[in-house]
Amino acid sequence: MEPPHQEAEAHRGSFPPPNATGPGYSCGDAPTMAPPSTWSEISPPPTYRPIRAPAINLPHSNTQQAIILAPVPQSQKAPTVSPPYHFQTPVKKIHTPDDIRHFHDSGSGKNFLGFVVALSESIRGHKISDPCHQSQTLNSIVSILETILRWVDEIPPVDQSSRYGNLSFRIWQSRLADNADSLMLQFLPEDLRSATIEIVPYFTDSFGNSSRIDYGTGHETNFAAWLYCLARIGLLKEEDYPAIVSRIFVKYLELMRKLQNVYCLEPAGSHGVWGLDDYHFLPFIFGSSQLIDHKYMKPKSIHNQDILDNFSNEYLYLSCIAFVKEVKKGPFSEHSPLLDDISGVPTWNKVNSGLLKMYKAEVLEKVPIMQHFLFGWLIKWVEPMHIMLDLQEL
Repeated sequence: MEPPHQEAEAHRGSFPPPNATGPGYSCGDAPTMAPPSTWSEISPPPTYRPIRAPAINLPHSNTQQAIILAPVPQSQKAPTVSPPYHFQTPVKKIHTPDDIRHFHDSGSGKNFLGFVVALSESIRGHKISDPCHQSQTLNSIVSILETILRWVDEIPPVDQSSRYGNLSFRIWQSRLADNADSLMLQFLPEDLRSATIEIVPYFTDSFGNSSRIDYGTGHETNFAAWLYCLARIGLLKEEDYPAIVSRIFVKYLELMRKLQNVYCLEPAGSHGVWGLDDYHFLPFIFGSSQLIDHKYMKPKSIHNQDILDNFSNEYLYLSCIAFVKEVKKGPFSEHSPLLDDISGVPTWNKVNSGLLKMYKAEVLEKVPIMQHFLFGWLIKWVEPMHIMLDLQEL
């Protein structure tokens, strides 16, 4: 039998990597098992520990195999709605695994994931600084993100005994809630002003939870859902997609990193060392798409510090790696073994397709995350008996 470290090396370069998937746990649950003991005497267990008891993604061969065999999600156009509009307050609908399956079988589920894929494809081969079409609506959204970014400087963290979860975040969140409608009205035309009732909840849920003072991939998914809603009402068009990633999402990521650092947000249901990082997923998808067919940079290039220093401002994936290395100490292979394993995948195209499949399985198909997802008129909850009719409409 191979020693543990040799066995791990034998799996290097597979995607999804071993130990990457498994049963999900709700935020704060303690794992019922320890992570697999694959550390040799030469490479001891990692010293990094997540802030809370992690919702560790324990190995589950059936789940891993299912992701590997799953088809790569395909891009779809976001169909625009026409008057008369029926905007409504979005509500939670997902409570069980059956609800998850109903969502993914519906036109809404397929189209939302297709929108994420379309954003990923739009930035393929492009640097962040590359010129791109920027509509007035898009520029207004960037300006709004810059505004709420400045609020962080205006609301400094309070002195408190607890290291994590600074209470000033609740003040920032309260200001966001109080001003959300007026922020939306900065870009909504007169005939769409009534859309605030539906789009504001997605927006305010995009930046973390004020009660728990945490942030995770569910909040990030809400931000993608907010952008999807704006595409559905025709304010963001396909020609805007490259700028949605390189202008809006880059600014959103800047804001979230500042919120995480200043207010010490806890990871919402952190996967600890077995996740991509403690907070995000989408920038890894968009960033791997940027690097597809790059002449010089390969997945293994993340281990070259000169490349990170010189190109992390142009490529989201490298930016994420640089940020992880900045906030976590110790050997990269120990505090981020999943990212380390992905660096052994031969091409960025395989990294991108694997991450898209993993996003569907590990975020959009997890009840603890998706139980907070909202459904209204723009992202419809379709009862099982009406799914075929819903698909025909799209």
